[in-house]
Amino acid sequence: MVSEKEFTERIEQNRGIIYKVIRLYVRDEDDERDLFQEILFQAWRSYPRFDGRSKFSTWLYRVSLNTVLTFKRRPAKVVTTENFETLPVEAERAHNDEAEALYAAILELKDIDRVLITLHLDGYENEEIADMAGLTKNNIAVKLHRIKEGLIRKLKDF
Repeated sequence: MVSEKEFTERIEQNRGIIYKVIRLYVRDEDDERDLFQEILFQAWRSYPRFDGRSKFSTWLYRVSLNTVLTFKRRPAKVVTTENFETLPVEAERAHNDEAEALYAAILELKDIDRVLITLHLDGYENEEIADMAGLTKNNIAVKLHRIKEGLIRKLKDF
């Protein structure tokens, strides 16, 4: 039997993961709210199948990412005016210039590169990232090295 209390506690402890994934892919405030609810729904629906072989945070990251990527396949909305400062989730955003520059550079990356570097910056080991991404540990190491080099070049321009 699934414990609602246990699920809620785990989500509360790891809600930052959901916000980070959403923030990487969506800039519309309404879409962010919708996605947050959809991720919670998908996580709750999938929770009975969570077997504990991976960390809950790893599992939640994967559910969040899959939900966001499915959401992104929908037809795009027409956006009028938008800039970097209109991104919500204020509590999750770093407020210094270097962090903002890094975040802006990460937003310019391809989807898979964005996922990989974000997982890395969140402290996941290459083996965990490989498991989530369906790649080999060595492939992750090479990709992360290239992504870091590209980010360094971009940040020199800021």
